[in-house]
Amino acid sequence: MVFGVGSPTADLMFVGEAPGFHEDKQGIPFVGQAGKLLDKLLGGIGLERSQVYICNVLKCRPPGNRDPVPDEKEACEPYLFRQVELIQPKVIATLGNHATKQLSGKETGITRVHGQEQRLKVGSLEVLLYPLYHPAAALYTPAMLTVLEQDFARLPELLGREVAPPVAAAPPLVEVAAEPAVQLGLF
Repeated sequence: MVFGVGSPTADLMFVGEAPGFHEDKQGIPFVGQAGKLLDKLLGGIGLERSQVYICNVLKCRPPGNRDPVPDEKEACEPYLFRQVELIQPKVIATLGNHATKQLSGKETGITRVHGQEQRLKVGSLEVLLYPLYHPAAALYTPAMLTVLEQDFARLPELLGREVAPPVAAAPPLVEVAAEPAVQLGLF
């Protein structure tokens, strides 16, 4: 299982699709080539991985690295929403179609919505959802890197915005524990 990694008080949370081969082996999201590009994009806006929180919609690698199916996304959704409630980010940057559709609740594809923030309520928390192309897209289509860099360049501005306070008090963050799942109070 690959739950997430990063700051438990991050203002910026990245949500990808599902763990890949390297993530499955290491138990950490975004450690393969797409993760290296994510780190580079973060550096380009003056942030490091330790300052953000990174997770995926699915917590386990789908067989054969296929796309997640609706039952899998539904099974993992409570864990994702609990992560959002515990971290309390100002901005959730979704990486790719699956994460964007899962969190927005809309079927509009990433090509039409990337770089366009929208207000979103996750549980009692109001955040800005900011859809981005998945870094893997730039690995396969080099021209996509420019689009990703331009979309990433807006993140500091979005983080500076005030977001309405949660309707109800969110549960307090738990002590940092050895296991990520325990750290987030998921088990």
